Amino acid sequence: MSLDEHWFSEPLEPEGVAFSLRVTEKLHDERTAYQHLEVYETARWGRLMLLDGCVMLTSRDNFIYHEMMSHPALFAHPDPRDVLIIGGGDCGTLREVLKHPGVNSATQVDIDEAVTRASERFFPELCQANDDPRARLLFADGVRHVAEARPDSLDVVIVDSTDPVGPAEGLFGEPFLRDVRRALRPGGIMVQQSESPLFHSESIIGALHTAMGNAGFDTVRTLTFPLPSYPGGWWSATLGGKGADVTARRPQGAEPGFETRYYNGEIHAAAFAAPQFCRGAFGAG
Repeated sequence: MSLDEHWFSEPLEPEGVAFSLRVTEKLHDERTAYQHLEVYETARWGRLMLLDGCVMLTSRDNFIYHEMMSHPALFAHPDPRDVLIIGGGDCGTLREVLKHPGVNSATQVDIDEAVTRASERFFPELCQANDDPRARLLFADGVRHVAEARPDSLDVVIVDSTDPVGPAEGLFGEPFLRDVRRALRPGGIMVQQSESPLFHSESIIGALHTAMGNAGFDTVRTLTFPLPSYPGGWWSATLGGKGADVTARRPQGAEPGFETRYYNGEIHAAAFAAPQFCRGAFGAG
């Protein structure tokens, strides 16, 4: 990460590219127990949150990520009542999950409370559901939480993690995925953010498909969506089903029935289309 003449830049050294934003003010700078947390005001992208110098979210485009991490899985499940979010400390995914009236409980487990407190202060629009009686916020180790979860107790598990390094590394491993599957009820679905299809098709997405299959998930599929502020501008989430078709959508018409800015029924179907160069990694033949 570099700041030069009021520009923030996040380089992706192996690929020889960088994403840059003009910043106008530093709003927050904190060394938490786990990572370096910063918040900036930008010229055209609203506020910017960084973790260890990497973009976590911007005001301008985070809605795409949060909607696609939540709604495809929740609409694929016939009756999602109990939802667990691992990570997701900015609370945007929690907000989207609780737009579904059938959800009875949504527990968010993030190891770093400072991320949530900064989000409440600088991104209050993402935290609108934090006081929902169905919401439960825990600040703990997500890997341990899933390992200790009751078998057959959850309908949907969303792993809204940072890159698979440091505190998040264990969230991509086969032991954790086995624990997720055990905690899911029959017909349950998990979704894991799985990085850039352009840069990480084999190294992360393909490896995650293998790990999910080895962990016992019956179906594994990857969906993609644009995300300008993340490396390559194009992102993915990989879904695993426990006896469930993770691409299906409950027949409720073209619209979700509540306000979204990106997700709809047509996007749901299109997001699972595998580009030719990704077909092997995506398990599409």
